[in-house]
Amino acid sequence: MKLTNSIKNLVLSGCILALSGCGDNANESLYQNSLVYCSEGSPVTFNPQLSSSNTTSDAVSNTLYNMLVSTNHETGEFIPQLATRWQKSDDGLTYTFDLRRNVQFHDTDYFTPTRHFNADDVLFSFQRTLDTRHPYHFIGGGSYRRTINDSVVNIKALSPYRIQFQLSHPDSTFLFNLATDFSVILSKEYADHLYDVGNPNNIDKYPIGTGPYKFREYRRDELIRYYRHENFWQETKVVKQLVFDITQNSSSRIAKLLTHECDISAYPLPQELPLLTSREDIEVAKGAVLNVGYWAFNTDKEPFDNPLVRKALSHAINIDSIMGAVYYNRATKADSLLPPISWAYHRNEQPIQYDPHRAQQMLKQAGYPDGFDMDIWAPAIQRDYNPNSHKMAELMQSDLAKIGVKAKLVSFEWATFRKRLGNGEHDSVIIGWSADNADPDNFLRSTLSCDSKASGSNRTFWCNEKFDQLLTDARIQSDITKRKAIYRKAQAIINREVPLFPFAHSHKFKAHLKTVTGLTINPFGSIDLSQARKTLPQPETDPSTEAEVLDK
Repeated sequence: MKLTNSIKNLVLSGCILALSGCGDNANESLYQNSLVYCSEGSPVTFNPQLSSSNTTSDAVSNTLYNMLVSTNHETGEFIPQLATRWQKSDDGLTYTFDLRRNVQFHDTDYFTPTRHFNADDVLFSFQRTLDTRHPYHFIGGGSYRRTINDSVVNIKALSPYRIQFQLSHPDSTFLFNLATDFSVILSKEYADHLYDVGNPNNIDKYPIGTGPYKFREYRRDELIRYYRHENFWQETKVVKQLVFDITQNSSSRIAKLLTHECDISAYPLPQELPLLTSREDIEVAKGAVLNVGYWAFNTDKEPFDNPLVRKALSHAINIDSIMGAVYYNRATKADSLLPPISWAYHRNEQPIQYDPHRAQQMLKQAGYPDGFDMDIWAPAIQRDYNPNSHKMAELMQSDLAKIGVKAKLVSFEWATFRKRLGNGEHDSVIIGWSADNADPDNFLRSTLSCDSKASGSNRTFWCNEKFDQLLTDARIQSDITKRKAIYRKAQAIINREVPLFPFAHSHKFKAHLKTVTGLTINPFGSIDLSQARKTLPQPETDPSTEAEVLDK
């Protein structure tokens, strides 16, 4: 049964909380010690190593796990997490990390750890992704977010609390990749236990980490419940219970926020912002982020293997209309895959302009004077890079009809959508990318490299050896001026080949009750709720009218 008001009742019920301290002061224990986040979809897995989905990383990465290092989103500096310090050799080929001591893993009703975090856990977490002979490599499908894989040749424990990575070549992105949301550390002891009892697949379904919250319950398309990790190593007091109320429809999420069933709502639509900002009890946070929404062509299929066809289709799309009708002009029109706030961004001097006549001439030149039939896949859930993919697809369908191309719109439930997309069943897809870190390699390699074609995040299935070599050249180069020049060449290849057509770099919004503090918008990476707190509520205005309007 789909949950509505029952979410609120579930959270505020002292019996169902079943947490220590339920006898605390009533004003404090029930309200301040629970947090409800209205999310837009269900996670694909509870191990972010296995998925490039932002929905998954939002729900899992910073909630359950820690990385060796993280990044200060304001300064770009690296921050110690499970590694307390590190050093790089003069030749750039060796990184040595000292590990934090006395870090406890989650103690749950399905696993009780007997030891603290150590180097064995780091070895397990990365060797699982690197070594195809590892007993856990193919558990969960064997398709991993590829970051350090092509530069690390060996990882070894120098002691229980010191570990060393050896690289085949200098890699300017190495620390950035270790700080991403999917470079998480798992428990080797838990993995060994599951293997011994014959349930290794549970490692990604019933997670064990070192993060601020521990897993309690998951009901697909309904909720995820986390409890406070009482022995969390950081000196921060998280709330006792965190609930992800999975609500795909934005209007329903906002209605729940207005009625205070949710404390925070993901991805409010641009047209909903005036209502939200008019409320005295709600705050809307806005931030510039490293993201891009784009139209990807499946270059493994005809006629999308032809750059001329891809350019023709791109010329047919009225981007200005999309910017107004979909983004409500709350985004920056894209002329490159990289957003302008990226240090490697280079302005495209000849961006593709809306020109239906030119599109028709190019199709004729490519051998399709009468057009053809195709499909456009559009996800049903919202993303920070695209508030309404279905509406965008309808506008594009109308534009393409003007040049004789009949487009069929396709959508599925999110998990099914991603699986079939990974199988390459689409002709084209409206999709996008939100950067995991500030390095431009994360944008370009994750979306268009030959490696990402194999791992599943390259929705174009485009593989260009010259482009890949430029990415490699940029990674081994430490001089930022020289890296910029290399990335300029890489962007020129994208502009010439058009494996995808970038639409916009959108702003990121989060709406929350003013009683919630400690919530920030990261320019890259997933949401981090570990610092979110609640104060006692102030007198509320009656939200019933606004909620009723949104429900309609």
